[in-house]
Amino acid sequence: MPLSPDQKAEIAAAREQSTPTRRPTVAALEDILYEALPVLDHGFVRVVDYMGDDAAVVQAARVSYGKGTRRISEDAGLINYLMRHRHTTPFEMCEIKYHVKLPIFVARQWIRHRTANVNEYSARYSILDNEFYLPAPEHLGVQSTANRQGRGEALTGAEARRVMELLKEDAERTYAHYEDMLNEGEDGKPRDPGRQGLARELARMNLTLNFYTQWYWKTDLHNLLHFLSLRADPHAQYEIRVYAEAMLDTLRRWVPITYDAFCQYRMGGLHLSAKGLDVVKRLLAGEHVEQKASGLSPREWREMMAALGRTS
Repeated sequence: MPLSPDQKAEIAAAREQSTPTRRPTVAALEDILYEALPVLDHGFVRVVDYMGDDAAVVQAARVSYGKGTRRISEDAGLINYLMRHRHTTPFEMCEIKYHVKLPIFVARQWIRHRTANVNEYSARYSILDNEFYLPAPEHLGVQSTANRQGRGEALTGAEARRVMELLKEDAERTYAHYEDMLNEGEDGKPRDPGRQGLARELARMNLTLNFYTQWYWKTDLHNLLHFLSLRADPHAQYEIRVYAEAMLDTLRRWVPITYDAFCQYRMGGLHLSAKGLDVVKRLLAGEHVEQKASGLSPREWREMMAALGRTS
Protein backbone atom coordinates (compact mmCIF):
# COMPACT_ATOMS: atom_id res chain seq x y z
CA MET A 1 0.00 0.00 0.00
CA PRO A 2 1.24 3.55 -0.73
CA LEU A 3 0.38 4.70 2.82
CA SER A 4 0.28 2.86 6.12
CA PRO A 5 -2.71 3.30 8.49
CA ASP A 6 -0.54 5.51 10.73
CA GLN A 7 0.41 7.73 7.79
CA LYS A 8 -3.21 8.01 6.70
CA ALA A 9 -4.22 9.00 10.24
CA GLU A 10 -1.45 11.60 10.34
CA ILE A 11 -2.59 13.10 7.02
CA ALA A 12 -6.24 13.11 8.15
CA ALA A 13 -5.25 14.96 11.34
CA ALA A 14 -3.26 17.53 9.35
CA ARG A 15 -6.17 18.09 6.96
CA GLU A 16 -8.54 18.72 9.86
CA GLN A 17 -6.43 21.60 11.13
CA SER A 18 -7.16 25.14 9.98
CA THR A 19 -4.94 28.17 10.60
CA PRO A 20 -6.12 31.77 10.05
CA THR A 21 -3.83 33.71 7.70
CA ARG A 22 -3.67 37.00 5.85
CA ARG A 23 -1.73 35.36 3.02
CA PRO A 24 -3.55 34.50 -0.21
CA THR A 25 -4.79 30.90 -0.30
CA VAL A 26 -6.24 28.87 -3.15
CA ALA A 27 -9.39 26.92 -2.28
CA ALA A 28 -8.99 24.31 -5.03
CA LEU A 29 -5.47 23.45 -3.86
CA GLU A 30 -6.47 23.57 -0.20
CA ASP A 31 -9.01 20.84 -1.02
CA ILE A 32 -6.18 18.35 -1.71
CA LEU A 33 -3.51 19.76 0.61
CA TYR A 34 -1.57 16.90 2.31
CA GLU A 35 -3.62 14.33 0.39
CA ALA A 36 -1.61 11.54 -1.28
CA LEU A 37 -2.36 11.25 -5.00
CA PRO A 38 -1.49 7.66 -6.02
CA VAL A 39 1.11 7.11 -8.77
CA LEU A 40 2.40 3.76 -10.11
CA ASP A 41 1.93 0.75 -7.81
CA HIS A 42 3.24 2.09 -4.48
CA GLY A 43 4.06 5.75 -5.16
CA PHE A 44 2.31 9.05 -4.57
CA VAL A 45 2.55 12.82 -4.91
CA ARG A 46 1.15 15.19 -2.33
CA VAL A 47 1.27 18.96 -1.89
CA VAL A 48 2.39 19.87 1.61
CA ASP A 49 2.85 23.65 1.28
CA TYR A 50 2.68 26.50 -1.24
CA MET A 51 3.15 30.27 -1.49
CA GLY A 52 1.47 32.64 -3.92
CA ASP A 53 -1.12 32.32 -6.67
CA ASP A 54 -1.86 33.76 -10.11
CA ALA A 55 -2.24 37.21 -8.55
CA ALA A 56 1.34 36.97 -7.20
CA VAL A 57 2.62 36.48 -10.76
CA VAL A 58 0.68 39.52 -11.93
CA GLN A 59 1.75 41.55 -8.91
CA ALA A 60 5.43 40.81 -9.57
CA ALA A 61 5.10 41.72 -13.24
CA ARG A 62 3.39 45.03 -12.43
CA VAL A 63 5.36 45.60 -9.20
CA SER A 64 2.09 46.66 -7.58
CA TYR A 65 0.92 46.56 -3.97
CA GLY A 66 -2.00 44.22 -4.43
CA LYS A 67 -4.71 42.92 -6.74
CA GLY A 68 -6.19 46.36 -7.28
CA THR A 69 -9.28 46.73 -9.41
CA ARG A 70 -8.08 45.01 -12.57
CA ARG A 71 -10.28 42.30 -14.05
CA ILE A 72 -9.42 38.61 -14.31
CA SER A 73 -9.32 38.93 -18.11
CA GLU A 74 -6.58 41.56 -17.82
CA ASP A 75 -4.58 39.29 -15.50
CA ALA A 76 -4.99 36.42 -17.95
CA GLY A 77 -3.84 38.63 -20.80
CA LEU A 78 -0.72 39.63 -18.90
CA ILE A 79 0.12 36.05 -17.88
CA ASN A 80 -0.38 34.93 -21.48
CA TYR A 81 2.02 37.67 -22.57
CA LEU A 82 4.60 36.63 -19.99
CA MET A 83 4.36 32.99 -21.04
CA ARG A 84 4.40 33.77 -24.75
CA HIS A 85 7.50 35.94 -24.49
CA ARG A 86 9.25 33.64 -21.99
CA HIS A 87 9.47 36.14 -19.14
CA THR A 88 10.44 34.01 -16.16
CA THR A 89 11.01 36.10 -13.02
CA PRO A 90 7.31 36.83 -12.25
CA PHE A 91 6.69 33.07 -12.09
CA GLU A 92 9.58 32.66 -9.65
CA MET A 93 7.53 34.56 -7.03
CA CYS A 94 5.38 31.47 -6.34
CA GLU A 95 6.67 28.31 -4.66
CA ILE A 96 5.31 24.85 -3.94
CA LYS A 97 6.52 21.89 -1.88
CA TYR A 98 5.73 18.26 -2.67
CA HIS A 99 6.19 15.03 -0.77
CA VAL A 100 6.91 12.33 -3.37
CA LYS A 101 7.31 8.58 -3.08
CA LEU A 102 8.98 7.17 -6.19
CA PRO A 103 11.24 4.36 -7.45
CA ILE A 104 14.95 5.05 -7.07
CA PHE A 105 15.60 4.93 -10.81
CA VAL A 106 12.93 7.60 -11.36
CA ALA A 107 14.45 9.72 -8.59
CA ARG A 108 17.87 9.55 -10.25
CA GLN A 109 16.35 10.85 -13.49
CA TRP A 110 14.29 13.48 -11.65
CA ILE A 111 17.27 14.85 -9.69
CA ARG A 112 18.85 16.06 -12.93
CA HIS A 113 16.51 19.04 -12.49
CA ARG A 114 18.83 20.92 -10.18
CA THR A 115 16.67 23.99 -9.58
CA ALA A 116 14.84 22.70 -6.52
CA ASN A 117 15.43 22.11 -2.82
CA VAL A 118 15.45 18.38 -2.09
CA ASN A 119 15.61 16.33 1.09
CA GLU A 120 15.52 12.57 0.51
CA TYR A 121 14.78 9.68 2.87
CA SER A 122 18.13 8.42 4.15
CA ALA A 123 18.84 4.69 4.05
CA ARG A 124 21.95 5.45 6.11
CA TYR A 125 19.72 6.13 9.12
CA SER A 126 16.55 4.19 8.36
CA ILE A 127 15.63 0.85 6.82
CA LEU A 128 13.93 0.97 3.43
CA ASP A 129 10.49 -0.63 3.15
CA ASN A 130 10.08 -3.82 1.17
CA GLU A 131 8.28 -2.02 -1.67
CA PHE A 132 9.47 -2.14 -5.25
CA TYR A 133 8.02 -1.11 -8.60
CA LEU A 134 6.89 -3.68 -11.13
CA PRO A 135 5.71 -2.33 -14.50
CA ALA A 136 2.33 -3.29 -15.86
CA PRO A 137 2.71 -5.72 -18.79
CA GLU A 138 1.80 -3.04 -21.34
CA HIS A 139 4.79 -0.96 -20.19
CA LEU A 140 7.38 -3.68 -20.74
CA GLY A 141 8.62 -2.17 -23.98
CA VAL A 142 11.52 -3.37 -26.12
CA GLN A 143 14.42 -1.04 -26.88
CA SER A 144 13.36 1.53 -29.47
CA THR A 145 15.25 1.43 -32.76
CA ALA A 146 14.48 5.10 -33.44
CA ASN A 147 15.24 6.53 -29.99
CA ARG A 148 18.24 5.27 -28.02
CA GLN A 149 16.76 6.41 -24.71
CA GLY A 150 13.23 5.17 -25.26
CA ARG A 151 11.15 2.03 -25.57
CA GLY A 152 9.22 0.54 -28.45
CA GLU A 153 6.38 -1.96 -28.63
CA ALA A 154 5.49 -4.01 -25.56
CA LEU A 155 6.82 -7.49 -24.99
CA THR A 156 4.18 -10.20 -25.14
CA GLY A 157 3.64 -13.82 -24.21
CA ALA A 158 6.37 -15.94 -22.66
CA GLU A 159 9.04 -13.25 -23.00
CA ALA A 160 6.94 -10.73 -21.06
CA ARG A 161 6.24 -13.29 -18.32
CA ARG A 162 9.95 -14.14 -18.10
CA VAL A 163 10.94 -10.49 -17.67
CA MET A 164 8.30 -9.93 -14.97
CA GLU A 165 9.51 -13.00 -13.09
CA LEU A 166 13.13 -11.81 -13.26
CA LEU A 167 12.23 -8.33 -11.99
CA LYS A 168 10.20 -9.72 -9.11
CA GLU A 169 12.69 -12.46 -8.18
CA ASP A 170 15.67 -10.09 -8.23
CA ALA A 171 13.92 -7.52 -6.02
CA GLU A 172 12.71 -10.13 -3.52
CA ARG A 173 16.13 -11.81 -3.34
CA THR A 174 18.08 -8.57 -2.86
CA TYR A 175 15.70 -7.41 -0.12
CA ALA A 176 16.05 -10.75 1.66
CA HIS A 177 19.84 -10.33 1.49
CA TYR A 178 19.47 -6.72 2.67
CA GLU A 179 17.55 -7.85 5.75
CA ASP A 180 20.04 -10.64 6.35
CA MET A 181 23.01 -8.25 6.22
CA LEU A 182 21.26 -5.78 8.53
CA ASN A 183 20.37 -8.55 11.00
CA GLU A 184 17.92 -6.13 12.61
CA GLY A 185 14.37 -6.87 13.75
CA GLU A 186 11.46 -4.45 13.99
CA ASP A 187 12.33 -3.86 17.64
CA GLY A 188 15.86 -2.80 16.66
CA LYS A 189 17.42 -5.91 18.22
CA PRO A 190 19.53 -8.43 16.24
CA ARG A 191 17.52 -11.20 14.59
CA ASP A 192 20.47 -13.50 15.14
CA PRO A 193 22.11 -12.56 18.47
CA GLY A 194 25.17 -14.57 17.46
CA ARG A 195 26.38 -12.12 14.81
CA GLN A 196 26.65 -8.41 14.13
CA GLY A 197 24.68 -6.67 11.39
CA LEU A 198 26.26 -4.72 8.57
CA ALA A 199 25.98 -0.92 8.70
CA ARG A 200 22.82 0.38 7.05
CA GLU A 201 24.83 2.66 4.77
CA LEU A 202 26.56 -0.40 3.31
CA ALA A 203 23.69 -2.91 3.28
CA ARG A 204 21.59 -0.60 1.07
CA MET A 205 23.99 -0.87 -1.88
CA ASN A 206 22.67 -4.34 -2.72
CA LEU A 207 19.12 -3.17 -3.45
CA THR A 208 17.79 -2.85 -7.00
CA LEU A 209 16.82 0.51 -8.48
CA ASN A 210 13.11 -0.28 -8.54
CA PHE A 211 12.84 0.03 -4.74
CA TYR A 212 10.97 3.09 -3.51
CA THR A 213 12.48 6.15 -1.90
CA GLN A 214 10.81 9.37 -0.72
CA TRP A 215 11.69 13.03 -0.69
CA TYR A 216 10.43 16.54 -0.12
CA TRP A 217 10.85 18.58 -3.30
CA LYS A 218 10.38 22.36 -3.19
CA THR A 219 10.61 24.58 -6.25
CA ASP A 220 9.34 27.85 -7.67
CA LEU A 221 6.63 28.03 -10.30
CA HIS A 222 8.99 28.88 -13.17
CA ASN A 223 11.16 25.82 -12.57
CA LEU A 224 8.10 23.63 -11.98
CA LEU A 225 6.83 24.64 -15.42
CA HIS A 226 10.18 23.75 -16.95
CA PHE A 227 10.11 20.35 -15.23
CA LEU A 228 6.57 19.67 -16.43
CA SER A 229 7.28 20.80 -19.99
CA LEU A 230 9.91 18.04 -20.23
CA ARG A 231 8.49 15.29 -18.03
CA ALA A 232 4.79 15.57 -18.93
CA ASP A 233 5.71 15.43 -22.61
CA PRO A 234 4.49 12.29 -24.46
CA HIS A 235 8.13 11.45 -25.29
CA ALA A 236 9.17 11.35 -21.60
CA GLN A 237 9.73 8.01 -19.87
CA TYR A 238 6.38 6.64 -18.71
CA GLU A 239 7.42 6.17 -15.08
CA ILE A 240 8.34 9.83 -14.59
CA ARG A 241 5.61 11.12 -16.88
CA VAL A 242 2.83 9.80 -14.63
CA TYR A 243 4.29 11.78 -11.73
CA ALA A 244 4.39 14.89 -13.90
CA GLU A 245 0.78 14.34 -14.94
CA ALA A 246 -0.30 14.14 -11.29
CA MET A 247 1.57 17.38 -10.64
CA LEU A 248 -0.10 19.00 -13.66
CA ASP A 249 -3.41 18.55 -11.88
CA THR A 250 -2.05 20.29 -8.77
CA LEU A 251 -0.80 23.11 -11.03
CA ARG A 252 -4.30 23.47 -12.52
CA ARG A 253 -5.78 23.77 -9.05
CA TRP A 254 -3.11 26.17 -7.76
CA VAL A 255 -2.67 28.68 -10.60
CA PRO A 256 -5.44 28.06 -13.17
CA ILE A 257 -4.62 31.10 -15.34
CA THR A 258 -0.95 30.17 -15.50
CA TYR A 259 -1.92 26.56 -16.17
CA ASP A 260 -4.04 27.57 -19.16
CA ALA A 261 -1.24 29.76 -20.54
CA PHE A 262 1.28 26.97 -20.01
CA CYS A 263 -0.89 24.46 -21.88
CA GLN A 264 -1.45 26.97 -24.68
CA TYR A 265 2.08 28.22 -25.25
CA ARG A 266 4.38 25.53 -23.88
CA MET A 267 2.66 22.13 -23.88
CA GLY A 268 0.50 22.78 -26.93
CA GLY A 269 2.83 25.09 -28.82
CA LEU A 270 5.84 24.70 -31.09
CA HIS A 271 9.14 26.56 -30.92
CA LEU A 272 10.58 27.06 -34.39
CA SER A 273 14.18 27.67 -35.38
CA ALA A 274 14.91 30.42 -37.89
CA LYS A 275 15.20 27.79 -40.63
CA GLY A 276 11.98 26.16 -39.48
CA LEU A 277 10.15 29.48 -39.61
CA ASP A 278 11.48 30.03 -43.13
CA VAL A 279 10.08 26.62 -44.19
CA VAL A 280 6.64 27.54 -42.79
CA LYS A 281 6.69 30.84 -44.70
CA ARG A 282 7.58 29.01 -47.91
CA LEU A 283 4.80 26.47 -47.35
CA LEU A 284 2.27 29.26 -46.73
CA ALA A 285 3.37 30.83 -50.01
CA GLY A 286 2.42 27.61 -51.77
CA GLU A 287 5.96 26.41 -52.41
CA HIS A 288 6.73 22.69 -52.33
CA VAL A 289 9.53 22.16 -49.81
CA GLU A 290 11.43 18.93 -49.21
CA GLN A 291 13.63 18.07 -46.24
CA LYS A 292 16.89 18.00 -48.20
CA ALA A 293 16.37 21.54 -49.44
CA SER A 294 15.00 22.89 -46.15
CA GLY A 295 18.25 23.21 -44.21
CA LEU A 296 16.70 21.17 -41.38
CA SER A 297 18.03 17.88 -40.07
CA PRO A 298 15.85 14.82 -40.77
CA ARG A 299 14.79 14.69 -37.11
CA GLU A 300 13.87 18.38 -36.88
CA TRP A 301 11.99 18.05 -40.17
CA ARG A 302 9.99 15.06 -38.91
CA GLU A 303 9.15 16.80 -35.63
CA MET A 304 8.00 19.97 -37.38
CA MET A 305 5.93 18.12 -39.98
CA ALA A 306 4.25 16.08 -37.23
CA ALA A 307 3.43 19.25 -35.30
CA LEU A 308 1.99 20.84 -38.48
CA GLY A 309 -0.05 17.71 -39.22
CA ARG A 310 1.76 17.04 -42.48
CA THR A 311 3.24 13.77 -43.69
CA SER A 312 6.03 15.48 -45.66
